[in-house]
Parts: sequence; C-alpha cells; structure tokens
Amino acid sequence: MATELEDEIKRLIVSALNFENLKPEDIATDEPLFNVGLGLDSIDGLELEIVLRKTYQLKIKSATEGLREHFTSVATLASFVAANREEA
Repeated sequence: MATELEDEIKRLIVSALNFENLKPEDIATDEPLFNVGLGLDSIDGLELEIVLRKTYQLKIKSATEGLREHFTSVATLASFVAANREEA
C-alpha cells in the first residue's frame, strides 16, 4: 500500500514531466523509473531532482553516496525524501 509521500511523488512525476496520458495511480510504487519500467531518461531525472529539491527543500549534492539508487523507484525516492527533507 502506497504512503501519502509516495502518492505525492507520483503526482509530482506526472505533473513535472508532463505525462499527459499517465495517471499517478498508474505508477507502481516499486516500478523502475528509468529505462525499463516508467522509461525516464537522464533529462527526466534532472527535472525530477529539481522539482523534489523545490517541493521538499532537499539538500541534494550530486556527489551524494548512492544518489542514483535513491532514484530507482517511487518507494526509494520516498525513503530518500523522508530522510533528507527540511521540515517547514
């Protein structure tokens, strides 16, 4: 069962990347985001990173250990966001 944060991230993916024919509920929480699965590319990843930084006030460094693994799926992104966001 998806958490509220995972649902928010799915909505962000759809809106930020302008997926007109995809609904947030169509994205499986553990579905790969890149290549197979959702099919995002590196440009999509950069756009998603920017949206996540702004939305959750994340302090992401490109050299962050394991950053690529955090962008594997909605589930891994939600864990990363929960651990690294600055509470308002």
